[in-house]
Amino acid sequence: MSAVSLALTDSATMLRRRLRHFIRYPSMSVQLVGMPIIFLLLFVYVFGGTLGEGLTGVSGGRDAYLDYVTPGIILMSVAATAQGTAISAAMDMTEGIIARFRTMAISRASVLTGHVLAAMIQTLLSVAVVVGVAVLLGFRPSASVVEWLAVAGVVAMVAFALTWLTVALGLVSDTVEAASNMPLPLIFLPFLGSGFVPTESMPAGLRWFAEYQPFTPIIETLRGLLTGTHIGNDAAISAAWCAGIALLGYLWAKKLYNRDPSR
Repeated sequence: MSAVSLALTDSATMLRRRLRHFIRYPSMSVQLVGMPIIFLLLFVYVFGGTLGEGLTGVSGGRDAYLDYVTPGIILMSVAATAQGTAISAAMDMTEGIIARFRTMAISRASVLTGHVLAAMIQTLLSVAVVVGVAVLLGFRPSASVVEWLAVAGVVAMVAFALTWLTVALGLVSDTVEAASNMPLPLIFLPFLGSGFVPTESMPAGLRWFAEYQPFTPIIETLRGLLTGTHIGNDAAISAAWCAGIALLGYLWAKKLYNRDPSR
């Protein structure tokens, strides 16, 4: 077999390993998908009536706010799943299985690839659950079949980027607890963007940060695909951000995984 064939076979093995972990230990998956749903229920039913009437660019009460906030909740779900990947990578490092893998005749890249592919599958499933709950609450997207495929592509693109970053965060963490805390800013970054309120309603300094941080163009791209709002150049900016984050995360994770364990 060629080196490429061996790498693909080993990656498939590591992917099955991660998927079996999801099945055997479902509590983390339930927790990661449960948090975005709780935020969705909280903002729609507690704040939605007021926010749906009083925010710039949003009008129509609770139903309108549900349409507005769902893209931000989707992105929060992606970030929450990425946090679980950091925890899984840290567990592999601290429990010694990575050291064992280094002594085996397997592709070194397959271990990290297995984490990334499994996380992307988990992310798509989590987002599907979140969207399903939003639909049950009254979310009525106007997206066509092509736009839904584009939504799936954007979610996969963001998941790929954030997963590589959080794999690196998991590898650099000394403990599982540290790995669980390091990605937390990613989960709350939609709050400091256009995920829950329009950036026009923010003070000047915060508005500048909200408009130029990476999650805002991603949220606006998802919102445009799902509800028909203007996307403009947000899709291109989102792709550029994701490419940069994915490259940074990949190079960092690769360096951490290949480092001398005696150091």
